[in-house]
Amino acid sequence: MSQHDCDLLVVGAGILGLAHAWAGAKRGLKVKVFERTHTPLGASIRNFGQALVGGQAPGPMLDLARQAHGLWGELGQAAGLQLHRQGSLLFARSEAEEALLEAFVAGRGRELGYRTELLRGSALREMYDGRFAHHRAALHGLDDQQLYSREALPQIVSHLARDLGVEFHFSTLVRDVEPGRVLTTAGRYSARHIVVCSGHDYQTLLAEHMARLQPQVCALQMLRARPLQPLALRHAVLTGLSCVHYGAFADLPQAEAIRAQIRAQQPELESLGIHLLISPTPYGELIIGDSHAYGSDVSPFNAEAVDRILIELAEHTLGGGIEVLERWQGVYGARGPGPFSVLPVAEGVTAVLMHTGLGMSVGLALGERSVAALLGECAWPSAQAA
Repeated sequence: MSQHDCDLLVVGAGILGLAHAWAGAKRGLKVKVFERTHTPLGASIRNFGQALVGGQAPGPMLDLARQAHGLWGELGQAAGLQLHRQGSLLFARSEAEEALLEAFVAGRGRELGYRTELLRGSALREMYDGRFAHHRAALHGLDDQQLYSREALPQIVSHLARDLGVEFHFSTLVRDVEPGRVLTTAGRYSARHIVVCSGHDYQTLLAEHMARLQPQVCALQMLRARPLQPLALRHAVLTGLSCVHYGAFADLPQAEAIRAQIRAQQPELESLGIHLLISPTPYGELIIGDSHAYGSDVSPFNAEAVDRILIELAEHTLGGGIEVLERWQGVYGARGPGPFSVLPVAEGVTAVLMHTGLGMSVGLALGERSVAALLGECAWPSAQAA
């Protein structure tokens, strides 16, 4: 009989916390999850729900995203998730963007085995009744997936609790962590292993350890909209603007021409960190964003000018008008020493943090590898290339 309340105690019920809980429960561990809010309300449900492989930088992030791709299929089937598996469409709107996509497919894409195809001509015109025919080309990311995260995360919670026996403590703040024990607003609990997945909260727990990472917080302006002309979108949508943000493309020589074009024609896109992402919801609506503002804290104020830029970009990309239904602020932890950090901070206590907005893309694999490392099955995951 264990002297602890559980084998694995997870702080945080975002996708990273749930990934660790799932990995532990699958291995037969007794798992408890503590979340300060009544349901997941952080970065994981404010985002696009895009689990992208095609945009990941070569190295650890690409490896994690490829592993997560299979894990999403497994979890999606087990939890009954509505998972779009048709891939993504990254549209080239200019000659510079098309040139980058051509270079990527012929070079890095082929060399490293990214599963993509370049669509042009009739292949583009015949898609969605010609709605995207005004673009020059589209990079079809065949392994990219998408789900409606604000519904998917509660479904995952239900699956873990109902089918795998994970015990959830919502509306429960963890006040302190020490080896083998946590202090919460519902009392003290003990565990063999404690994993802290606290998102962009760097102050409540393990603050001294997290401060050494010099992380920041990123705020994003987000929209939910309805197309004025019905569009049964089944793909995640991006544009060539994403090529200067995502690691698969951003360091290619052809990206400089796109940056120069942005600076000459619409420099606010660079200063505001705007690149267009669009995800479908199950209700014929679209999640649209985003901008990027970095700092030690997040301002609560959104700028209408930013939303107007996003709406204009979306309407041009979609070839039709939209009606905005909802606006909100996304947020995630950002700009640490790498895309993620795994910190074994004390005996049996580990913090796992994302420093990018790619938690949905790699989180399931990061949780799987971290729990495997906890149990001595493999080395700790590292954001540095081997």
